[in-house]
Amino acid sequence: MTQNAEHVLDHLDLFRGPEYQQMLANKKALFENPHDPREVERISEWSKTREYREKNFAREALTVNPAKACQPLGAVFAASGFEGTLPFVHGSQGCVAYYRSHLSRHFKEPSSCVSSSMTEDAGVFGGLNNMIDGLANAYNIYKPKMIAVSTTCMAEVIGDDLNAFIKTAKEKGSVPAQYDVPFVHTPAFVGSHVTGYDNALKSILEHFWDGKAGTASKLERKVNGKINFIGGFDGYTVGNIREIKRIFELMAIEYTILADNSDVFDTPTDGEFRMYDGGTTLEDAANAIHAKATISMQQHCTEKTLSFVEGHGHEVAAFNYPIGVSATDEFLMTVSRMTGKPITKALERERGRLVDAMADSSAYMHGKKFAIYGDPDLCYGLSSFLLELGAEPAHVLSTNGGKAWAEKMEDLFASSLFGKNCSAYPGKDLWHMRSLLCTEPVDYLIGNTYGKYLERDTGTPLIRIGFPVFDRHHQHRYPVWGYQGGINVLVKILDKILDQMDRTGADYSFDIIR
Repeated sequence: MTQNAEHVLDHLDLFRGPEYQQMLANKKALFENPHDPREVERISEWSKTREYREKNFAREALTVNPAKACQPLGAVFAASGFEGTLPFVHGSQGCVAYYRSHLSRHFKEPSSCVSSSMTEDAGVFGGLNNMIDGLANAYNIYKPKMIAVSTTCMAEVIGDDLNAFIKTAKEKGSVPAQYDVPFVHTPAFVGSHVTGYDNALKSILEHFWDGKAGTASKLERKVNGKINFIGGFDGYTVGNIREIKRIFELMAIEYTILADNSDVFDTPTDGEFRMYDGGTTLEDAANAIHAKATISMQQHCTEKTLSFVEGHGHEVAAFNYPIGVSATDEFLMTVSRMTGKPITKALERERGRLVDAMADSSAYMHGKKFAIYGDPDLCYGLSSFLLELGAEPAHVLSTNGGKAWAEKMEDLFASSLFGKNCSAYPGKDLWHMRSLLCTEPVDYLIGNTYGKYLERDTGTPLIRIGFPVFDRHHQHRYPVWGYQGGINVLVKILDKILDQMDRTGADYSFDIIR
């Protein structure tokens, strides 16, 4: 089968052609040293047993398919939320290509980020020259208002000092002496993308508030009536941030969104390329010190940042990815208390609509068992909402969740009758999740795109919520926070449940009305 210009075949059909099937069979037989298919099947079945699960959960020195990314990805995401800011990663070019591709494949948008392009010589002698040349090139070619520097494994292993390197680069004229170059060390071999986000955002606020690297004088706080809002590392940043702005405007609240990347990951196609679009202005980032309070929607994603902000006299509040009724109630009541602004009738009506939608669909949600994986705050928010719906989040796994997260999850389970048989698994990976799905099956799995392999392997239907979602388009445009976001999540889950009912019940229950 050859391609024809009149009828170009997609790979889905092309590789099913007889010559391709024969080619792949020959490759497997001649070059892959295959084992007896019966033995492969036997071991595969054994790996789904309780015996294997015990061995799987006993491993300590190996991680298989972790449900997390590395620190610099989070740093790049945070930096992109500031006006005219170019993320600059001190490390190898290949690493930066990974961060850019991860973001652009999820958001279906270009992701601007540059690298100091460290190679073997820089790995031996240090990357100072790469920093000097890289900052000069980035500043002169891309004309950013700010360059935010982070690191990769290579720079961290050899101990490159960003503070000293940036000062030297300024002395050599790479960028003006007073030019804004906040920096953060983000070793990719510890923590995760949420750690990197936290470290990067803290470093940017430090830069403007405390005058790091000699670029500004320390600011004196003069309290105003504003509040600061931090979304955290969020695959739904486009829809969620816009939803929060809408809510704040309904309540007539004065606010500053810190690291607002809702526009840069949703630029229009109108003939103009926008390397930088939207974002928190640098003036607003500096003036955010004067706010009366700071709110984070993701506690585990902003621990260091909130501690730093609190140390500057702010009242702080942290939530765990509020989805649904009670979590949104708590968020809005906290905002109302902090600002003195009442919750509007419009929001009360939205709350009623969510409650109504939950009641309409309760028969299909009640008693369903779910497995969830992802970032710690997302897992908590989804679990809380499922419990409200009368469902059971039986297995909740977070590779980058720690002991404190697990304890908070257990308290959540204990607060509901539906949480009686639910468990949290901190620090575990998707191979652990496979064992859970095989030995204690659930009805549905919630997580990012990588769960499609678990779906195929275990037969557990996947509902895609999280980051990254590569194989579905435009989900990031719809909010999942707040009352309206709760409806969006409910519809997404219900659609999968109803599709599954039609798929498995076609022999005797293929009803028009559900």
